[in-house]
Amino acid sequence: MANIGSNRTVISRSKKWLVVLLLVGFGLAIGRLFYFSIIKGDELQQKAYSLQLRDTTISAKRGSIYDTNGKTLAQSATVWQVVLAPAYFKTDEQRTYVAQRLAEILDLDQNDVYEKTKEKTYYSVVKRKVETVEKDKVLKLSQELAKKYNLGNVIELIEDYKRYYPYGDFASTIIGFTGMDGVGREGIEYQYDTQLTGTPGRVITAKDVHGTEMPYKYEQKIDAQDGNNITLTIDETIQHIMEKYLQQGIKQHKVQDRAVAIMMEVKTGAILGMAVEGGYDLNDPFTIADSNTQKEIDKLPNSEKEAAEVEALQKQWRNKAVADTYYPGSVFKVITSCMGWSEGVITDSSTYTCTGSYVPFEGASAIHCHNTAGHGTQTYKQALSNSCNPAFMMIGQAVGAEKFWEYYQAFGFSEKTGIDLPGEQSDIFFGDGSGKMQPMDLAVASFGQNFAITPIQMVTAISSVGNGGKLMQPYIVKEITDSDGNVVESKTPIVKRQVVSEEVTKKVIDAMEENATTGSAKNGYVAGYKVAGKTGTSEKKIYHNDGSQEYIASFCGFAPADDPQVCLLVYLDDPVGDSYYGSAVAAPVFANIMSEVLPYLNVEAEYTEEEIAQMDTTAENYVGKSVSEAENLVSSGGFTPVVMGSGDTVISQVPTAQSRLPQQGTVVLYTDEESMSDDVVEVPDLTNMTVAQANSTAAMYNLNISVVGSNADGEGISYSQGIKAGSKVKSGTVISVNFEQDSNYGNGVM
Repeated sequence: MANIGSNRTVISRSKKWLVVLLLVGFGLAIGRLFYFSIIKGDELQQKAYSLQLRDTTISAKRGSIYDTNGKTLAQSATVWQVVLAPAYFKTDEQRTYVAQRLAEILDLDQNDVYEKTKEKTYYSVVKRKVETVEKDKVLKLSQELAKKYNLGNVIELIEDYKRYYPYGDFASTIIGFTGMDGVGREGIEYQYDTQLTGTPGRVITAKDVHGTEMPYKYEQKIDAQDGNNITLTIDETIQHIMEKYLQQGIKQHKVQDRAVAIMMEVKTGAILGMAVEGGYDLNDPFTIADSNTQKEIDKLPNSEKEAAEVEALQKQWRNKAVADTYYPGSVFKVITSCMGWSEGVITDSSTYTCTGSYVPFEGASAIHCHNTAGHGTQTYKQALSNSCNPAFMMIGQAVGAEKFWEYYQAFGFSEKTGIDLPGEQSDIFFGDGSGKMQPMDLAVASFGQNFAITPIQMVTAISSVGNGGKLMQPYIVKEITDSDGNVVESKTPIVKRQVVSEEVTKKVIDAMEENATTGSAKNGYVAGYKVAGKTGTSEKKIYHNDGSQEYIASFCGFAPADDPQVCLLVYLDDPVGDSYYGSAVAAPVFANIMSEVLPYLNVEAEYTEEEIAQMDTTAENYVGKSVSEAENLVSSGGFTPVVMGSGDTVISQVPTAQSRLPQQGTVVLYTDEESMSDDVVEVPDLTNMTVAQANSTAAMYNLNISVVGSNADGEGISYSQGIKAGSKVKSGTVISVNFEQDSNYGNGVM
């Protein structure tokens, strides 16, 4: 019995241990279950999905970029991805054949393609961004495979997108470009990348038990959402005009470090054009556009080439209009003028005596005027027209350093403008940025030297003068719309602040207008329009290898002076031609741009009698008329008829009907085929002449000229012509001739 009791005790204990073991086991199992299902559940679920599903991204179509009138400046053109389903291959013969053919069509390595044909998958990308020509060849191959091997489903073409810029290098530093990954790298493409990008779609493909992706019929597709479209304030026509004349200026004046022109709508702050020359091809942004730069890089040792290429690319991509600072030079005298009038230190009776130099404070070195003989005693208007540094040092001293700094800030120079473009730089002012100025700082700052601002800051400030003292927020994006055309965001003009009174700006504009008519800015005059402007020539404190100093030539102004519509800054960096002065280099470029833009904007012209006398007029159609009738019509139209041939009827004419030619210009009337083929004249050299001399010389050859750049009095000396001297043309041909004012201002005004 004792043994039985003892056994029962042992069994009881065993049961207890069994229960304990079972409880511990179940507890551990429940704990592990809780850990994997609750704590690690999401993570394990994602791993399971990754083993069972393949998630492939579908590219979204990037939004387009348009000019203000809806012209396409950047768009995403359709290209294709070539995708293989190698799991369908049955033999090595099939794999080898497809690898060989695809490698030929897509310009790929055959071995690389062959490796893809061995993958156990229904989705393997062979090549992206395939153009239409290649796509069509791949499509034919797919049809061939269907007949040859019953493999019609082994190749798939999936729509993709590639960025394309229809105008090449047009407005390159504004628009920018995208990288191979489709991400914006510069300009608007970078600044508005999120808006333009859109939302990618997805293709989710199931996998079988062996880990092989299932065929396409087991896919789930989530469509991509296209990006938004951007409409700029830039006008394509205005931009082209600006780029054309900047390129001419660069060539004529041998500009070494690019050039800038910015046109702002005075009353809104909208940027109508922003040209930075030279630019680069947006469709090929990683090629150095400047052939001379590339040649210099090619001469370098291999160890130095990569760094030089990177530096050159960064330079050509950089938007000089917002990312570079410069000494504004005498254009800043407009701002100093506003300070002086606002503080009452300039009045209608103020005079300034210039002896050719000025000592701004006791113990200081004399600062010379560009006219070392001195301007004598002059009024404020005369001082601005003379661009007299001593006069403006006197004005600056009267304003004082503290007030000077206050106005400097008010005009927006101490802060970024906030324009919606990347890379905008801040100004570089004296001292620690607190506005503290030494007496010499104040003296040179009064005429725009020894502090640096950006071109966009300068044109914004001068625009505020034309806008009655209201400083506007510059902007370059007009509107953002979605892919269905719905407006997502629309920009409206923003007034930052009233800097000076409208009465003050009227005083300054009056002086600027006189300056553009008879003073240092008269090379910027545009016939028929009241222009208000100011030249600038600033030292860079950088020297060429021969020891000569680098300069910046600039001109800033607006028109019409009595109701300013647009403000234009022209800025050429380091001209090394015959002159580096703003009056000789930048002012004619300003005039050429404005002479085309103002009529385009339907700004009404008001011509003087002198201008009307030299204006171009329109020829009529004289073809089909008798010789006597045509001669009478030509003469009554104010032109000189020249009859060529022995026929009785006019069969052709030069210039053609509706062509523009000057009063008393020549119209050549051809009366037979022989006279047309025999009539060729050599174009004379029409440069370094007055308007009258150029007209007379052209008439001797039965040619016409179209005058560009002469002022209201017909003054000026020609510096270039549209058709090169020595060229062979027909009698009556119209040759555009560019003039600049023949005065001391073209040869030494800051």
